[in-house]
Amino acid sequence: MAKYCPVTGKKPMSGNRVSHANNKTRRRFLPNMQEKKLWSPALGRFVRLRISAAGLKNINKLGLDAVLRDMRARGEKF
Repeated sequence: MAKYCPVTGKKPMSGNRVSHANNKTRRRFLPNMQEKKLWSPALGRFVRLRISAAGLKNINKLGLDAVLRDMRARGEKF
């Protein structure tokens, strides 16, 4: 499954792993993905989302229904 958050748009980034001797090799920074089942009062059902921790904080702040409305406007599926 892709490591992409539909709420925040976070996806893997790349950078360097730097050793003590300052040798640089490529690495990936992965988002902190969580699978959550959240109740939507507007839909009257549970919605299962695979979102980042920052996306979960965003849902706590704005409300699930507002976030789902924005996702649907962008064309995301849930």
